[in-house]
Amino acid sequence: MEAQSRVPGPLLSGSPPSGAAARAPPPPACPQELDLDDDEEDLEVFSKVRPGPGQPRAPRAPRPGPAGLEPDTSLTEANSFSPLIPTSPSSMINQYKFEDEPELRDLFITVDDPESHITAIETFITYRVVTKTSRGEFDSSEYEVRRRYQDFLWLKSRLEESHPTLIIPPLPEKFIMKGMVERFNDEFIETRRKALHKFLNRIAEHPTLTFNEDFKIFLTAQAWELSSHKKQGPGLFSRVGQTMRAVASSVRGGGVKSRPDMFTDIHDYMEIFNEKIHLLDKISQRIYKEERGYYCELKEYGPIHTLWCASEEGLVDSLKGVASCIDKCYKATEKRMAGLSENLLPILHEYVLYNEVLTGVLKRRDQIQAELDSKVDALSNKKAEKDLLTEEIGNLEDKVECANNALKADWDRWKQNMQHDMKTAFLNMAENNIHYYEQCLATWESFLTSQTVDLHLEEGSEDKP
Repeated sequence: MEAQSRVPGPLLSGSPPSGAAARAPPPPACPQELDLDDDEEDLEVFSKVRPGPGQPRAPRAPRPGPAGLEPDTSLTEANSFSPLIPTSPSSMINQYKFEDEPELRDLFITVDDPESHITAIETFITYRVVTKTSRGEFDSSEYEVRRRYQDFLWLKSRLEESHPTLIIPPLPEKFIMKGMVERFNDEFIETRRKALHKFLNRIAEHPTLTFNEDFKIFLTAQAWELSSHKKQGPGLFSRVGQTMRAVASSVRGGGVKSRPDMFTDIHDYMEIFNEKIHLLDKISQRIYKEERGYYCELKEYGPIHTLWCASEEGLVDSLKGVASCIDKCYKATEKRMAGLSENLLPILHEYVLYNEVLTGVLKRRDQIQAELDSKVDALSNKKAEKDLLTEEIGNLEDKVECANNALKADWDRWKQNMQHDMKTAFLNMAENNIHYYEQCLATWESFLTSQTVDLHLEEGSEDKP
């Protein structure tokens, strides 16, 4: 059951909440365990916790750091990163400073502890949502509720209704897995949990959405209270009617006639962004899938050399050395895959979904603009209703101005966050790759050195009379 309890506690000072640790992810699955439908474009990213460095890195000669880390103004501009790599990727990330660092937080949210529920008509998963806050509008400093995916969908819908021209964070899709007998496997549940956790924290960090009343109710209400609150909103037929009227108004008005240049530029920007981010997402997932296949092959490749030792006494040391190197590369590959799935793939896919969100926001802004345009046209044709239409036009002009200002402010904020997330993901990917290749290189160099010494010793012993 979706129960709720309020736990009194001290007010928070800004440090992250303790407890409710995230579940440890399963090891990378081999290709036969999960098979995504290649025809589906709404692919999901399978996230895993990225492990820390396993071995000390071999020293490298110092290299100059990256230049020009100012946010890009267009996707069509040249890459702002230098092709050269600094001495330490970790130090590069530490030195990389972003403007507008987040202020002291007063709302912390954790999504964890998924539970499966089976009824006579459906099977679904609920997640525990723990909220800790020091805000005065909350009756307690800590809340714990259980929510299912449909509740998150309701919250997103309510936020879009209340703030039609703000950029609402995306939710994970209900994607389809080919060949899966059980719909809710552990990897699917963990992936969705992480996405829902990010969804709520994105809202909590938004300067406007964080104070939305429906968001507060979602975080604090008992199951029956939330169900009652849902019924108070507009019904299905009312929402459908509003959508049909908006579409009809847009069609009658012949579309937007006087869209400001800024929003035309945003439309053009999003066309380029949509093309690039979809391509990056699909190729990155394909690379990850191939890497997973390579990982599974390495898993079987090393033991073959070990087993061969039993029948080749003269090659025992060499075979064991090769098997050891392959095992180390296998473990390094596992870490590299974890880094990709934790730091790059989820970011790319999240912004694929953000593209759909922004497309909807721009359409809603255009609908308001189209409604204003149609009223202006009607005013010129209907003199008798001049006073009424003039009042409606005044209201619509205010509505358009509010929509434009809201979207402009949120667009600037979203673009800065996007560039921050992308650059951080690329830096993490570079660090991950460098660590992986250094580890493999050091492994094989060590093997080569040992085998070369042994070979020289054998040749020397053969030359003695």
